[in-house]
Amino acid sequence: MTTKTSAKPTTSNPTKSGKIRPIGDRVLIKRAEAEEKTAGGILLPETAKDKPKEGKVIAIGEGRTLDDGTRSTFSVKVGDTVLVSSYAGTEVKYGGEEFLIMREEDILGIIG
Repeated sequence: MTTKTSAKPTTSNPTKSGKIRPIGDRVLIKRAEAEEKTAGGILLPETAKDKPKEGKVIAIGEGRTLDDGTRSTFSVKVGDTVLVSSYAGTEVKYGGEEFLIMREEDILGIIG
């Protein structure tokens, strides 16, 4: 018995990968959601929430242009979960979602 599969590729959200493309050595990051309650179970209002320090790499640029004209390679890749400082990068709102655009050197580490 044969089954038919759809040849149409599925994307979770075309806004994330198709519309914003970082330039040079910049990285596009979707910050993780902020905690809604404390460890003790207290609900936090929006103004009291800390900015999460981790996020997922959505897109990367072409790399920094080196003195000899070649492009540098990235240490991170699309899909990596990374650690960033609370106020790093530039916050961008696009398509109802918030993203961060920052230089690769501003990423503190890769989680996992």
